[in-house]
Amino acid sequence: MNPSNKIKKPRKKGALIISIVLGLLIVGFGLLIGTSLIRGGGSQTAMSSAGMSGTTVSGSGVRPGGGAGPAGGGAGSAARQATIVRTETVVPGTVETSVALNGDILLGSPEVSLTATLPTGVATAKLVEARFKLGDTVKQGDTVAIIDPSRPGASYSPSPVISTASGTVIQTPPVVLGDSVTASTAIYVLSDLNDLLIETYVPERYVLSVRKGLPALVTLAAIPGETFNATVDEVSPTLDAASRTLKIRLRFTKADARIRAGMFATVSLVTNIHDNVLLIPRAALINTYGTWVVFTVDERNVAHRREIELGLESETVVEVVAGLSQDERVVSAGQNFLSDGDTVRVVE
Repeated sequence: MNPSNKIKKPRKKGALIISIVLGLLIVGFGLLIGTSLIRGGGSQTAMSSAGMSGTTVSGSGVRPGGGAGPAGGGAGSAARQATIVRTETVVPGTVETSVALNGDILLGSPEVSLTATLPTGVATAKLVEARFKLGDTVKQGDTVAIIDPSRPGASYSPSPVISTASGTVIQTPPVVLGDSVTASTAIYVLSDLNDLLIETYVPERYVLSVRKGLPALVTLAAIPGETFNATVDEVSPTLDAASRTLKIRLRFTKADARIRAGMFATVSLVTNIHDNVLLIPRAALINTYGTWVVFTVDERNVAHRREIELGLESETVVEVVAGLSQDERVVSAGQNFLSDGDTVRVVE
């Protein structure tokens, strides 16, 4: 047997298999193309028949008469092309501006020092009794201490030290029992801890807005999550030449035992207030070459471009001086994709 014949037979067999596979593929593609043509012709025939019988076929159903109703192709396209927006109603309200400042809590009332009254000619006396401790409350007329002005050769009865004011002890005797005190020794120092001030400094650019009675909101690092009301009580007549700031002091509207002198405070001082003015959200504004623009929506859900004039502004709302009327609807979201006369779809 010739060895070359053994090699040729497998090659012929492989070529035959490839030819069969290619043939099957060609037949399959032919069947797919034929099926597509048949289906296309059937759809066109159905559409032609529907048109002849006075019926319009749309993606959402069939409507006799060929009209463009809510299910018709024309209205469906318009609804899909409408821009989705959110709106807010123009309403009257109050807008205010504020400035954030840092300050310190101070005692509002002067400190009162309680001293001993010594007999004439006596320079010193011995402290024999001290009746109050740091933080105790003292009433006017209370006896806070006892002294003995006796000295060798001169005997005196013990004398009381009477409080001349009411308050809380913020400083105890600087000496221990048995030590000598003079008429100028502050045996106790009292203060009214309920009378507190917030001292802060206002930058020069806000000076003309500051006046007594302005409201403020105060937050304290020691009492996180809570806000306290205060009003401006004192305004310095001059600015500090070095810092170009104006010193002001505020008083708390309501006393709170948790607030103590020496605490750090953050003050949001209201510098201007406008009441009963038309307000819109800041998010509705568009700035076009220096002109403020908003879009309003009418009862037919058509958007209209409006130029407006602004007044006082806060972080969330702005005052509209001209260009809008009360109860109009302005677009607060989606306005960047609008043109004058566009149809919109309002969502809540």
